[in-house]
Amino acid sequence: MKKLIPLAATTALLLTACGNANYAATEIPARPQASATSAAPAAPATCTKEEKATELQSYAPPEGPLPAPGQMPAGSTMADISKRGRLIAGVSADSLHLGARNPLTGAIEGFDIDMVKAVATAIFGTWVGHLELRVISSPQRIPLLEEGKVDIVARNMTINCERWKRIAFSAEYYRSGQKTLVQRDSTATSLTQLSGKTICAPAGSTSLDNLKKANPQIKAVTADTDTGCLVLFQQGKADGISGDDTVLAGDAAQDPYAKVLDERISDEPYGLGINKGQKDFVQFVNGVLEQMKQVQPGQKQSDWMASYNKWLGQDLGKAVAPTPQYGRQ
Repeated sequence: MKKLIPLAATTALLLTACGNANYAATEIPARPQASATSAAPAAPATCTKEEKATELQSYAPPEGPLPAPGQMPAGSTMADISKRGRLIAGVSADSLHLGARNPLTGAIEGFDIDMVKAVATAIFGTWVGHLELRVISSPQRIPLLEEGKVDIVARNMTINCERWKRIAFSAEYYRSGQKTLVQRDSTATSLTQLSGKTICAPAGSTSLDNLKKANPQIKAVTADTDTGCLVLFQQGKADGISGDDTVLAGDAAQDPYAKVLDERISDEPYGLGINKGQKDFVQFVNGVLEQMKQVQPGQKQSDWMASYNKWLGQDLGKAVAPTPQYGRQ
């Protein structure tokens, strides 16, 4: 089958080529931020049955209204961010509709980006000039939070109790699911029919773990980014890609010779990653997410719904904002 290699390859080039634009226009450094500890992720910690049952629970937001922008409580994590003058967020730049660089403007945009824009706006009154987006890979998400090099991660990150042992999460802000992308002429309808095939999943992701569990007979390969998997697929070095339906919808939009199988092998609840020692920031972020999910006076729809409809609704259909689960102490 003829493949359209230039699509993903062009995207990969844009990640570097657009990075030298004016900071005020893009607010994004040129390349993914390296981390000495991110190359080899630590083995996941084991969880008890009780921990698994409460893994979606986060810290309840403080009672009453959030502090006004520019008036963060003294000594709080938010006050430190306010004093610095910007919120530093780790994001993707190659996940179409979630976090991807606009080839015309050089700015990174998408559903995940709207989440951190809302957090920055709540702290500063506006996100413009106060949001620094750092492009990171999947394996870098947890180490960079632990090292304090980013304040928050918005990179289609699945909440689970193993990760809770290293970092903290906001309440769930979107429920995705893992599916598989294959060549359009493939007769496969499920992973069980892909035994012996080479399937790519991002390194350091739950997608890779789920893929291996779903069919151990699959030859799993990895790439640091979603675009890396798409490049391997378009070069014929991978027979398919396994990942979140949100990401695969963007991949399929870039390659007319690809399709996404209907089979869903897991639920992937997305949370915003935050340093484990910053409970106050988690509570604040959860308050921001609560506001985003509510229809404010003068609005026809909530900010969350407006963002979903703009970026994901056309490909994934109707959705409702997840109900937050609290109870973590």
